[in-house]
Parts: sequence; structure tokens; C-alpha cells
Amino acid sequence: MAVQAGFEERVVRRRLERGLKWLRTFARRYPLSAYWGIVAVLIILLGIFAPLVSPDDPFRPTLARAQGPSWQHWLGTDFIGRDVLSRIIHGTTWSLFVAVTSVLLGTTFGAVWAVASAFFGGTFDLLGERLVEVLLSFPPILLALLLASALGASTSTVILSIAATRVAYGTRIIRSQALAVKGNPYVEAARSLGSSSLRIIFRHIAPQCIGIYLVLVTTSLGIAIVLEATLGFLGAGIPPPTPTWGNMLGDAASMLIPQWHLVVFPGAAIVIAVLAFNQLGDGLRDAFDPRLRGTNL
Repeated sequence: MAVQAGFEERVVRRRLERGLKWLRTFARRYPLSAYWGIVAVLIILLGIFAPLVSPDDPFRPTLARAQGPSWQHWLGTDFIGRDVLSRIIHGTTWSLFVAVTSVLLGTTFGAVWAVASAFFGGTFDLLGERLVEVLLSFPPILLALLLASALGASTSTVILSIAATRVAYGTRIIRSQALAVKGNPYVEAARSLGSSSLRIIFRHIAPQCIGIYLVLVTTSLGIAIVLEATLGFLGAGIPPPTPTWGNMLGDAASMLIPQWHLVVFPGAAIVIAVLAFNQLGDGLRDAFDPRLRGTNL
């Protein structure tokens, strides 16, 4: 038992060292992406620990209505006196939850669909590609708005609506990678040795698509954040009083007298989050794509 425990500890230590080496190499070769990756991690941590770092209750109204930034309310208050900074922090939780859940759901479903379509081919692949083309013919915001309006405003509806816009993109990109892997000699060798279809898919094809899958997830987070904010702004997102960045912009637009701080600060939160995830995704794409790098990370 002691020998086995020591072996497992060395394996874990070796994997940890390999991961740290990969991160150092990534930061050295792609410093801009690494910087924005740190910003993305901080945004995620802010969303997770929002109740601990929020200076005030985001739902509690006060008499200080529609006031600009002050020492008491650093980013001002909204039209019923709620602290804008607290609502932005708690909005981070909901916006990231919707974005991450919808992207993982849509991209994972698209990846499974893509690998199965590339492996089995034939009529299944043909019908699948025609359906993908139909989905791609809709602008993402229009498709999400149609689904959200048809299903009704709720958190689960927004997640499903945004996830539906990610399925086609994940299928189209990962399918091309799966087709390239399917033609490799070791896949044919595994087939000739009698390996089952599931073993070939999960052992030889799917692992080769993980890099592209991670890049798609990272880059799609920025798109999902924008889609969620747009749905919230149009009134088809998460129902109030739940704070989201899009809802805050929608509330600001509905005021008779516009207040600059109610537009600038939630808008800046959206811009920073989208920029962080997009830049991180660009770096991961360059790192995982062998055609865009000279040496392995």
C-alpha cells in the first residue's frame, strides 16, 4: 500500500509540474492572453464570492435615488436607490452563470453531435449538416430572442436559448477536426483489430478534439455574455429584480431622465468581461492549433 501511495503521489506531482510548466510557457509566449486570462479568473472569483465582497444589499432601496458616484455609493445608485456597485457585483454571478452554463451545454452537445456525425457519416452526417446550416442561417441574437420569447422569461429559458445558438458553431468546427482524425492510420488500425465504434470514438477521436473544444468554450463565453445582456436589455432575459448587466442597462434606458453612471458602469463590466474571455480564447487557440505555433507548449 505504501509503495502504491508513493507512486500515485509521484504521478500527481509530475502532472502538477507539467501543468505549471505549460502555464509558464503560455504566459511567456502569449503575455497579452495571459494577462487577460488573469482578469477572467478574477471576474469568475468575483462572481463566486459576490455575497462576501458586495458592499451593500443589491435589492435594498434607499432614499438616495438616481444619484451619481459618492463616497457612500462608489458607483452611484439606480432609480429606486439601490447601490450600483453591489448590483454589478451580483450581476457578475448571474451573467457568468448563464454564460458558462449555456456555453458548456450548447458546445458539449454540438461536440458530441459533431464526433458522431463525422464517424458514422452517410445519411446521418448529411441530415445533420443540413440542420446545422439551417441553424447557422439565423443570427444568434435573433434565434435566442425567438426562443426566449416563445418559452417565456426565466433563467432556464435564457440558458437554453443561448445554448441553442452555440450548438451549430460547435458542430461545424469540431466536425472538421473529427473528420481529419478519422482518416489517420491508427484509427483504421484500431478498426481492423476489432475495436468497437464507442471505443474508437472515445479512445482515439474525441481526445483529439479537446483542444478545439476548450478554445470554443472560452471564445464563446464572450458571445454568451453579450447575448445574455442583449436579452436582458430587451426584456427577454432573467426577470427582475435579479440583477444582471443587461437588466441594469434596460432599466437605465427606461428612465425618463438618463443617468450616465447607470449606463457606463454596467457597460464597462460587459466590455471588460467580453474582452478578457476573447483574448484568453485567442491565446488558447494559438497554443492548441499546431498550424499557428512553432513548438509544442
